[in-house]
Amino acid sequence: MVKVAIWGSLRGFTEGRAEVEVEAATTKEMLDKLAEAYPGLRPQIERGVSVAVDGLVYKEAWFTPLRPDSEVVLMPLMVGG
Repeated sequence: MVKVAIWGSLRGFTEGRAEVEVEAATTKEMLDKLAEAYPGLRPQIERGVSVAVDGLVYKEAWFTPLRPDSEVVLMPLMVGG
């Protein structure tokens, strides 16, 4: 299981939970499982979200591996330069 910290406005789609757990080996699998468990998150995920894994922020890095001890944070899409 991977613990996923839910950041800011996305908590409204996880019943207010700041952290959830899913069984996933990659970021894509994690996002799919989150969308299944929390249907309100699906539109947000489809529009785009950012995922931080062990301090690195990813956008569309679908096959980034996740370990049970990975620090994972799901955030609204971060853009900029």
